Amino acid sequence: MGEKGAYTAGWLYFLNWSTTAVADITAAATYAHFWSMFSDVPQWILALIALAVVLAANLISVKYFGEMEFWFAIVKVAALVAFMLVGIFLVVTSHEVGGHTPGLGNITDNGGIFPEGTMPMLLLIQGVVFAYASVELCGVAAGETESPEKIMPKAINSIMWRVGLFYVGSVVLLALLLPYTAYSGDQSPFVTVFDKLGIPGAAGVMNLVVLTAALSSLNSGLYSTGRILRSMSLAGSAPRFTGVMNKGGVPYGGILLTAGFGVLGVALNYVMPGEAFELVLNFASIGIIGTWAMIMVCSLLFWRRAKEGRVVRPGYNLPWAPYTQIVTLGFLASVLVLMWMDGGVGRTTVACLPLIAAALVGGWFLVRRQVRATAAAPRDRRIPTD
Repeated sequence: MGEKGAYTAGWLYFLNWSTTAVADITAAATYAHFWSMFSDVPQWILALIALAVVLAANLISVKYFGEMEFWFAIVKVAALVAFMLVGIFLVVTSHEVGGHTPGLGNITDNGGIFPEGTMPMLLLIQGVVFAYASVELCGVAAGETESPEKIMPKAINSIMWRVGLFYVGSVVLLALLLPYTAYSGDQSPFVTVFDKLGIPGAAGVMNLVVLTAALSSLNSGLYSTGRILRSMSLAGSAPRFTGVMNKGGVPYGGILLTAGFGVLGVALNYVMPGEAFELVLNFASIGIIGTWAMIMVCSLLFWRRAKEGRVVRPGYNLPWAPYTQIVTLGFLASVLVLMWMDGGVGRTTVACLPLIAAALVGGWFLVRRQVRATAAAPRDRRIPTD
């Protein structure tokens, strides 16, 4: 797709992660309100604190990012495994949870699988798209992987069973443990379950876990966008300052630009704390859909060139091409239609697509000369370091 495609994909990816950062600090602030000591603290202040802490860790050194992410990952996985073990025990023993007996009755006696009909389920797909964001990083990592032809198939295949076990499995357990009416958007469903169990401190511990999950996502978002913007700056399609690195190897320019969007998110939490998360979730979904659509278009073009004999497809490739790519693009388009049908914030977000497209087109005309000049310049002269 050339430099235009790289430019478009890069900025859509930045849109995804910058808005995700706002969603993360909003979620962190919301989770913090669970504890009485923070209940009277304005949401925007908690969001600002979350942004400042994670930003500081990213700016100091890559080492601190890695340490923070390592412990975040351990906490998340350990908590999810613990929840599933407890959940399975409760279902098998029919131990009451908040006055409800776990089992299929919580589903069948409360309207079935789709108690509000199929349309609300379909309208929630954009939220599921947001939840699966960054799964494409597995492919991005192929460029830095030794023997990718051996490692990547194993990694990609493992994603399927992990999603099935941890994501789908935990959702099924949540549905079996309590009726859907017991859950609310103001509290993590995992916290709700432990809160209903009445175990002292259990709900607080689980709330701390989901808080670390939000901070972990913010941590990864700042890290990845810093590197993405540096790469784009090297190509001339992002501002020059986003490519500057400090002595610790941190591309602080790109990280600070993303953090700037986070500050706008803090302002959003001040102006409209109740709607901030839904608004940025929709815009993040637009970035994700755009990124995945670009991947599918690239895959289609690669398949066509392979048919023409211009390139050779690897042994591990997308099955049933080109139909798989076409169906996926159709699905992504249908998500946009569903967002429009949902009305409210979703419709407003979709209505902003022409503005996003206009910004991308206008931006390309601003940077195209720089892109061409950068491509012609020696690589070691492109970006200075501090």
